[in-house]
Amino acid sequence: MKQLRNAQIDSPRAWITVASAFMSCFTLFGVAYSFGAFFRPMGKEFGASRMPTAAVFSITAGIYNALGAPAGHLSDRYGPRPVLLAAAFFMGTGLVLTSRIDRLWIGYLTYGLGVGLGGACCYVPMVSVVGGWFSRWRNTALGISVAGIGCGTLAMAPLAAVLIDRFGWRGAYVILGVASALILVICALLVEPPPAHMQAARPRLSTAVRTPNFAMLWVSSLLSSIAIYVPFVYLPEFAHDQGIGRVAAATLVGLIGGASVAGRMILGVVADRTGIMWLYKLCTLALGLSYAVWILTSGYGWLVVFALTMGAAYGGMVALAPAVVAELFGVQGLGALLGTLYTSSAISALVGPPIAGLVIDRMGGYLWAAAFSGAVCVIGFFIIIPLRRADETLAPRLAEAD
Repeated sequence: MKQLRNAQIDSPRAWITVASAFMSCFTLFGVAYSFGAFFRPMGKEFGASRMPTAAVFSITAGIYNALGAPAGHLSDRYGPRPVLLAAAFFMGTGLVLTSRIDRLWIGYLTYGLGVGLGGACCYVPMVSVVGGWFSRWRNTALGISVAGIGCGTLAMAPLAAVLIDRFGWRGAYVILGVASALILVICALLVEPPPAHMQAARPRLSTAVRTPNFAMLWVSSLLSSIAIYVPFVYLPEFAHDQGIGRVAAATLVGLIGGASVAGRMILGVVADRTGIMWLYKLCTLALGLSYAVWILTSGYGWLVVFALTMGAAYGGMVALAPAVVAELFGVQGLGALLGTLYTSSAISALVGPPIAGLVIDRMGGYLWAAAFSGAVCVIGFFIIIPLRRADETLAPRLAEAD
């Protein structure tokens, strides 16, 4: 039986799981990260300023990051299929209900809970499942899986702008809600638990999170995630204020997604051959420094340069983070470990965009908010400079805790 399970690792069946993970991430995050296209029309209809409008996205991202740990635990225990079916229900229902709201704060519940719970039931469970299906090609497989986020952003952001122009933001959400639910149901029917079923256990998790490596990762993620979320909310609006058309402005978010695909795919393959720790650190530094392009330059061409640079760095970070956790702590219980790590991103999502919106409203411009985002990300880089693979005996000790 053990030999049969080992034969399934890195098998064609494993790559079907990668395809399911790719399309799940494509759908969920393609819709979520297109929020910048909805930002202005929603705020205008409800007469809301930037901070309360940005809170719709912040609550959403906060929920899917905060609840990644319990979703990962459920996937570890019961398998990914029922969890992903729940994602389809939450996503479709949340978007359709959002199209019917008559007050912005209701969107905090419909969109925030719907898309937020959908994200929680999608990302961590699917990434952890892919990690369990691979050994030799794990970094490459994880890179392809999370590349769905970038491809979805590339496709959905300009598509959302077109749908809004034609059907209004309410009609656009109905279309995206129905399509998202159908795609996620198909993905759920294709995915299966990994051959070596990963049971999460509290003693192992508690042992891992007390290590210095995990602490460095968590704090760095808290800071660097602010630099990830701010452009998805404010970059299209900033470009539109510079006289750039709505579709072209939304396309900047798509370019972030497209560049992130290159970062995820290329760096995932490179990591299989050279190691991941230094690549992860380099991506964190590059993400923070990319904001200098936004701050110090002007014109649509330079915004494209920022989007491409920032997207490649952020894509590399997202692709490498699960592999870094697997490298440090092993794949058993990976879903719960990743979910716990991403609670840091939940805090960043909840406070980052609203604080940036407040800074923009008070200072009358975007540059201070951009400078803040880049600076805290660079601090996150300095925090993980000492990060290195733990003693080889750590993973066995953690496994024994199960």
